[in-house]
Amino acid sequence: MSTTKAVLNAVKASLSPARIGTYETATGALGDEDPRALALYAWNAEVSAALLAPLHICEVVMRNAAAEALEAVYGPRWPWEATFILSLPNPSGNQYSSRRDLMGVAARQPSTGKVIPELKFVFWQEMFTHRHDVRLWDAHLRRVFPCHNPADTVVSLRRAIYQDLEAIRRLRNRIAHHEPIFTRNLKEDFERIVKLVEQKSALVASWMVANQTASHLIPQPPVFRGGKLWMPAHEEVAQLAYRLWYDGGKRIGCSEQDWVSAERLMGRFD
Repeated sequence: MSTTKAVLNAVKASLSPARIGTYETATGALGDEDPRALALYAWNAEVSAALLAPLHICEVVMRNAAAEALEAVYGPRWPWEATFILSLPNPSGNQYSSRRDLMGVAARQPSTGKVIPELKFVFWQEMFTHRHDVRLWDAHLRRVFPCHNPADTVVSLRRAIYQDLEAIRRLRNRIAHHEPIFTRNLKEDFERIVKLVEQKSALVASWMVANQTASHLIPQPPVFRGGKLWMPAHEEVAQLAYRLWYDGGKRIGCSEQDWVSAERLMGRFD
């Protein structure tokens, strides 16, 4: 039995044929001698792990910014402030309730600082709905996000934050449940994370970008030639980057962009 076949069979037995089947379908893998599904699974897991660092920074930045606005309106003990609690939605049945979430956490924790990290991600996302505009965001959104686009209205900025958080929440949940993320536009997901952090602090966003590996892994999925795993050599990328630069009119200052474009072009499945 070949090494590829033995590993693939072992992985299927441990992780389930259905789970690996998703990757076999995506790569067009043929039979149990084909390494492509395993390579894509490994890359998906590696990128998922790499995204955890920027996701964690983004989540902490956003919840702290929201908590800063809440304290300005409702005081330092806002989790126990009745006016704020009653302002939260409380749908019946199995739907998520911000009010029940807050009351449950606040009953178990002794301080605001302990409450903040215990609240679900969706609690913080729902703070950016229109129901909080008058009480919270009209007066405080621009202050807690000082690096926002000054051309944006409070409503458009708040709505954009909500939408970005929704996309990030979905990404975060897929990673947390070890689900495939390779079909997502991960470059766009990463840019959303950076944009949210930048609105609070451009310096923090720059520090975050400098201390992560996700943006380097995202444009480099495993690629294949003749059914075998293949990674382009540095010289091959350089040749394509030069051709892109030459065909693009030999533009000054575009070498890095041409290099990234070459890596992406060579990173497609054959």
